[in-house]
Order: sequence, then structure tokens, then C-alpha cells
Amino acid sequence: MTLTGRADRVRARLGARTGIGADALLVSDLTNIRWITGFTGSNGWVVLGPDRLVFVTDGRYGVQAAHQMHEAGVDGEVRVGATGDEQLAHIADSCVGYSTVGFEADHVTVSQFGRYDKYIAATLVPTQGVVESERRVKDGGEVDAMARACAIADQALSEVVPLLAERPTEAEVRNRLEQRMRELGASGPSYETIVATGPLNAALPHHRPTDTVIEDGHTVIIDVGALVDGYHSDMTRTFVVGEPSSTQRELYDLVLQAQVAGVAAVRPGVSVKELDAVCRSIIADAGYGEWFSHGTGHGVGLLIHEAPFVNRAGDAVLQEGDVVTVEPGVYREGFGGVRVEDLVVVTSDGCRVLTASPKDSPCLPSPPTT
Repeated sequence: MTLTGRADRVRARLGARTGIGADALLVSDLTNIRWITGFTGSNGWVVLGPDRLVFVTDGRYGVQAAHQMHEAGVDGEVRVGATGDEQLAHIADSCVGYSTVGFEADHVTVSQFGRYDKYIAATLVPTQGVVESERRVKDGGEVDAMARACAIADQALSEVVPLLAERPTEAEVRNRLEQRMRELGASGPSYETIVATGPLNAALPHHRPTDTVIEDGHTVIIDVGALVDGYHSDMTRTFVVGEPSSTQRELYDLVLQAQVAGVAAVRPGVSVKELDAVCRSIIADAGYGEWFSHGTGHGVGLLIHEAPFVNRAGDAVLQEGDVVTVEPGVYREGFGGVRVEDLVVVTSDGCRVLTASPKDSPCLPSPPTT
């Protein structure tokens, strides 16, 4: 995936004209560094100035950083320091000539700031969301990677779901899903796969799988995503083992109605509050508002949770290129829970749904014929 132009997009956000008021930016967050340079290691900094990019790392990663930047079409210099002090000296030297240097306030501890301030002669200016604001809008290569991740998760889920009728444990289902995604080409799961069953576990939105056996009559929430080229997918489907009860059917249909309405409401210019309200009002009007205990969705990309966050308190407005989840749910101990989630990319006139697993019914699919 070529990353040409990303550094220039970040540069355009610097300077007094934009209100950030920095001549250069010291990028320390590894996810932001990966987005700009393609570097996938565990230690590095980028000093991004108006006309140059300097990457500083340790001896483990000098060759790797140079290779990955070249492969990504990124023009920059790599400097290697054998010790932490040498690396800070390289950072300081890379800042010479700048009167003000922005640092990523959300990713720098007080201790780290003290070390930067000791070495760097320029005035350090706190910044927030400079790179993240550019990361938010996904380009075609990023969407393609997430679409491939979605297809892998879809395929793995379709193969594993019939096993729910065979009384496996939650952990066994998780393990099989994650193994199958790797076999299909994923580098791993996007997150620890959620498999939550029964009147207690399925009532916990982020339940971690246990040795609980999936029984007849249980609702089963499966939240699964794959990781491809560093990009995540995210999808949830809810199933009922056996014939759904009237309450299970009622609540499934209600959540599905809210989720479908939410997907239909996604388009540029819609605020995250408005999108949240579309899903939440349907559930609340049916008398289950208190059962919907989380936000409607979140952005997805190099991180599984990133801007924009779709909830009642957000002030963001959707824009073309955002990739977000739409995932209303209801949860109550003694009943369990229901969640339906798709990953969508905002287009010029609506959205494109990237996840394709069936969601019309909570009933398990028939086992494949031999």
C-alpha cells in the first residue's frame, strides 16, 4: 500500500494559519507513525518538518524502517541510536532550525515530556489529533484491506456457526474462529473474539469467553473480526440455539430493526448523535431503552476503536471515507443479550456495508450436507 502524500497532509495542519502553531511535529504514537511511514516495529519517532521527514529508532529497526518506508513510497531519512540518549539526541538534532515543535499530548507521559524538553532546544507545543484527523478518512487501499478482513471473518463465521448446536464451550468456538481466520489469510483476530452465551454471559457486552457450554435455548453473541495488513474488521451476529422463545424473537427483531435503520441513516453530514438516536429511539420506544447500555458504534482502521465515536455525547459529523460500526444491542441478566453489528464505509450518498454475514434470523443455519 503506497503512503505517498500522507506526510504532506499532516504538514498542512501545522503552522499558525491552522491554529496549531508549530513549525514541525514530533510523532511518537506508533499507530500514527505506521500510518505515515509504513513502519511496523515497536520503537520509533518521526520528526516531520515542512520539507523533511526524519525517522529515529534503535538498532533493531534501522534496516526495517528504511525498507518499509521505501516500499511505502515515503521519502525520509532514518537515524539509528544505540541507546535512549542517542535516540533523543537524534530527535533533538532533527529539530534544529525549528522554533516550535508540536508533540502528541495524548501519547506523551509527563516523564517523556521532561526528557524531550531537556534535549530539544525548540519550544514544545502540545497538539491533539493532528495525525488522527487525517487517519480518520480512509483511502481506497485502506478500505480494500478492511474489506478483505471482513470477508475472512464472514467466511470463518459461516463455517463455525453450525458447531453451536453441538454443545461446544465459548472458548472452543473462539479458538476455532481465530484459527480459521488465520488459515484464511488473516494475521490474527482484530481483538479477542467475543463468544457470550446464556442468561448471564450474553448479558455482558464485552464478555471474555470461558468454558461455559453453549446449551439449547441459549442466545449466543459472537463478535468477530480479522486483521489484514494492519487493518481491522468488526462484526457481531447473535444466534439462538434451538427454537427461539417469543421474548428472544421479539428482542432480536427489535435490535435488527434498529440496526437496519442505523445503517440506512449513515451518510455524510449526519452527526454521530443523530445516528445514535436513530438506533436508540427505536429500542427506547419499545420500552427497552435501559437495556441498550453502550454507544451505537465507533470508527475502525489501524485501531479497532478510533474516531469517530457514535454515541449520545459525541460532536463529530460523518464524512465520506469514514469507516464505522453500527451495533445496537440489548442486555439484561436473566435474559442474556442481542447485538447485531456491521462495518460500513461512508460514501458520497450513503454507505457501503463491508460485512456480509446473514442477519435476518437468529436461527442457526442448517448443517452442510455431505
